[in-house]
Amino acid sequence: MQKLKVNDTVQVLAGKDKGKQGKIKSINFKTNRVVVEGVNVVKKAIKPNQQNQQGGIVDMEKAIHISNVALLDPKSGKPTRVAVKKVAGKNVRVAAKSKSEIK
Repeated sequence: MQKLKVNDTVQVLAGKDKGKQGKIKSINFKTNRVVVEGVNVVKKAIKPNQQNQQGGIVDMEKAIHISNVALLDPKSGKPTRVAVKKVAGKNVRVAAKSKSEIK
């Protein structure tokens, strides 16, 4: 079972955006990287094409390593590790600090 999922709220633990919070937009399990909205924003030059007639420089979010983010506890709002427990025969994600279930 995956411990982080799309739309989970996470906090960045390391790097230039340390301390920032945001939702996960996408996860790449092959390279263990996540894209978090508002984090690791870079400028990229885009050539003119069908969708973007103008071209120019755009801001875009780049992926960061999955080990540099921590899920926010639903009770306290602080970063926590994730445990997996069996409840009624199903695996459920649980916050390690408060033991509350993560939906």
